[in-house]
Amino acid sequence: VLFQLRNPSSPPCIRSWIPWFGAAFQFGKAPLEFIEQARSKHGPVFTIFALGKRFTFVTEEEGTEAFFKSKDLNFEQAVQQAVENAVSVPAEAFYQNHGNLYSMLKGKMGPSNLYVFTGTLCKELHEHMAHLGTEGTGNLNDLVRQVMYPAVVNTLFGKGICPTSQSEIKEFEEHFQKYDEDFEYASQMPECFLRNWSKSKKWLLKLFEKVVSDAERTNPSETTSKTLLQHLLDNLQGKHLAPNYGLLMLWASQANAVPIAFWTLVFILSYPSIYKKIMEDLTSVFGKAGKDKIEVSEEDLKKLPFIKWCTLEAIRLRSPGAITKKVVNPIRIQNFTVPAGDLLMLSPYWLHRNPKYFPDPEMFKPDRWKEANLEKNAFLDSFVAFGGGKHQCPGRWFAIMEIQLFVVLFLYKYEFVLLDAVPKESPLHLVGTQQPMAPFRVQYKCRE
Repeated sequence: VLFQLRNPSSPPCIRSWIPWFGAAFQFGKAPLEFIEQARSKHGPVFTIFALGKRFTFVTEEEGTEAFFKSKDLNFEQAVQQAVENAVSVPAEAFYQNHGNLYSMLKGKMGPSNLYVFTGTLCKELHEHMAHLGTEGTGNLNDLVRQVMYPAVVNTLFGKGICPTSQSEIKEFEEHFQKYDEDFEYASQMPECFLRNWSKSKKWLLKLFEKVVSDAERTNPSETTSKTLLQHLLDNLQGKHLAPNYGLLMLWASQANAVPIAFWTLVFILSYPSIYKKIMEDLTSVFGKAGKDKIEVSEEDLKKLPFIKWCTLEAIRLRSPGAITKKVVNPIRIQNFTVPAGDLLMLSPYWLHRNPKYFPDPEMFKPDRWKEANLEKNAFLDSFVAFGGGKHQCPGRWFAIMEIQLFVVLFLYKYEFVLLDAVPKESPLHLVGTQQPMAPFRVQYKCRE
């Protein structure tokens, strides 16, 4: 039901007759489909009233510059309540720590520091790929998770800190998967509505008490020997919140990188010409595929720009439905005035489908990325998957590197037979990478 607001300069507002909940039920069922219908009916700027909040969506380029540069918008105020709901960090502690921790992570995971992680991550990926054996059949999404999760955790948190052995990992994976699946809803709703999610969250926080204790006990004095978790502990104000921030860092390192690695492989394997080019590139750098345990350096990855293009193109096509900031003073977007208190939602998912910037926007076209100045760490115009301005994702360069490295090792070691059609992306998630709607089973076998 569309209620015309008293102020005609405000965007059209979609709500329902149910107080507080508003349009939450319809919106929550399939957010991306709901947004698409709202765009068709009301235009590129509209407001959804749900869970006692006003979410104003901007789905086209006009408004993008204001979103990233306007002082009338605030990122920290937009995400504070979500962080409190998700990992139980109180508002005061969040505001006290956010700027310092963001700067630390941005520095430690920036382009000039990636070499610190590459060697360790390469060894870890080899070790956990070995658990897949020389051949088998499985859902590619599960295979990617089984390799990337323990490898990345051991690289960022320190080997043996988090449960990564085959015997310990099952219970952890069940809890983390439940936590990740409902993270989006839990970040916006009272915990009492999500009992199973709440149970998994408490289990994970209890686990992280031990994880943090182990990391502090083994924390070296030399900066160069510290893990990213130990750097976080050194910079955190309020040590009792270390398990909470540890869990947040774990979620941030896994929730988007694993599904993007999956989608990158899906697109590569389903386009024979792209797959052929990648295998030729790998042979030119490492020799004929099939050798045992190649060592891949940061310099090697620079010789494989096409794999980076494939990764970025997968990110473009499977980007979040929205990134958010809070309106602290009324702001003009197109012909509308968005009132203070609204959460302004910019949509990478729709911006990345603008044919003005991305011709044939629904097509997987890695070659479009040759126009980007990636050597100077610049993306294509209107690519906003990692945010923009001073609040871009601090781990973006590490994420791109880890996916590239995984794709190199996985395709170099195994050949594949596809058993299912390429799945569609799920419309259920607004925040984070789109998940597949169906399994994508493959047969894999070590190359001769």
